[in-house]
Amino acid sequence: MKTDSIFYRLFQTFPESFFDLLNLPPETVNHYQFSSLEVKQLAFRLDGVFLPDNLNDPIYFVEVQFQKDERFYSRFFSEIFLYFHQSESNNNWQGVIIYPYPEIEGLSGGKSVTINCGIGTKHLSSRKRTDSTG
Repeated sequence: MKTDSIFYRLFQTFPESFFDLLNLPPETVNHYQFSSLEVKQLAFRLDGVFLPDNLNDPIYFVEVQFQKDERFYSRFFSEIFLYFHQSESNNNWQGVIIYPYPEIEGLSGGKSVTINCGIGTKHLSSRKRTDSTG
């Protein structure tokens, strides 16, 4: 798009203008390099998706995670947002991650803010056992 190339040239030539838009000090530019990136699309597979019959109900994205994975949240969010990018759904949504126990979660500090925006975790170790033999 023409607008994209104009802003690319602007930020390439005057990178401090971007930080000025964010009301950040001009010297902030000294800690960044500006470039354009091509993001290749990978194939993702969600463990489960509960699609509602009613458009007013949320979609539930389910992942079962039994291994510690520091990149898990970035992959999970990528899967969810790629789904919305490719579908025409306007539903609200909630991500649900099922862990065997809290220690496996391995959430690093910077991601905790993001996780509080609609992702819930469930730890199987906190569930009460029930006798299913009836």
